[in-house]
Amino acid sequence: MNLNPFSTLARLVDETPRRALVLLIGLVAILAVAPAVLDRYLLSVFFLIFWFATVGQAWNIMMGFCGQLSLGHALYVGLGGYVGAILWVKFGISPAIAILPAMAVAVVFGMAIGWLGFRFGIEGVYFALLTIAFAEVARIGFDNWSFVGGAAGFFMPVTAGGGSAWNLRGGPLLFYYVALAMMALAFIICALLRRSKLGLSWLAVREDAEAARALGINVFRAKMAAVVISAAMTAVAGVCYAFYQNNLFPSQTFDMARSIEVILAPIIGGLGTLFGPILGAFILTPLGQTLIALVEKIAGRSIPGVNLVFYGAALMAIMWFSPNGVWPWLKKKLGIPEERQ
Repeated sequence: MNLNPFSTLARLVDETPRRALVLLIGLVAILAVAPAVLDRYLLSVFFLIFWFATVGQAWNIMMGFCGQLSLGHALYVGLGGYVGAILWVKFGISPAIAILPAMAVAVVFGMAIGWLGFRFGIEGVYFALLTIAFAEVARIGFDNWSFVGGAAGFFMPVTAGGGSAWNLRGGPLLFYYVALAMMALAFIICALLRRSKLGLSWLAVREDAEAARALGINVFRAKMAAVVISAAMTAVAGVCYAFYQNNLFPSQTFDMARSIEVILAPIIGGLGTLFGPILGAFILTPLGQTLIALVEKIAGRSIPGVNLVFYGAALMAIMWFSPNGVWPWLKKKLGIPEERQ
């Protein structure tokens, strides 16, 4: 992998299909000025879009690039969030600095999961169950850890003063731009990784691990690298989400539902593609918010679960219409050539 970031970025731009590049630049330009016409609610919706696109990119490294199914990414979200929140509340350490220990803790747990899974040949759905088990153990542990509030939750103080990007204190506009930057950075990292020697190793492992091993690829190291990088990126997003919410509850943070939410965007958008997680987040988050509002307007009150029925039906329709994801279908319609690898 070329370690010169400028030449690597230049090569990435050169290798990206021109139409895709124009679409990307146009999207970034629109998103940069969009807050001028967005109210607080829509800023919050866009924050969620950017956040799910970021964690979707992180999960896509494991499943989309390397072919390793994880259903426990809520573990890394929660660990990142709790480490960032604890260091801020208990020790006064800024989240801008706390992302480093947050990433480190997530990486340690990711390495433990990866080592157990890959060293002992736990693959497929059994590896997925292993990831779920770790997330559930973490939930139980934090549920009974009084230092961080236990099941009653951990709360961060909200200051009435102005915003501070360094301390992640502020309103929806601040978190809009923080999440937008996070999404853009995650895209660039994934694009660079996918074109690197490591990324090519992941693709080879995903297609046929035995053939990759026969070609001299260290399959164990490639899988471990995918877990470590994915965990670290997810932990950063976890820190951002914790400070956006200002509270953490183990039953929500480490919940299986959170892990499912993380994986939906890349699956709907296009597994293994760079634009898939972003497109998926732009489809699913507004869809979910719209269904909630529609059910409340039609019924006159909130009816738990009804919006999820329609949400599930919409997902089934999307998958039936475009089984490989929306981005591969859209790319074909727009005449965008396949990305070079």
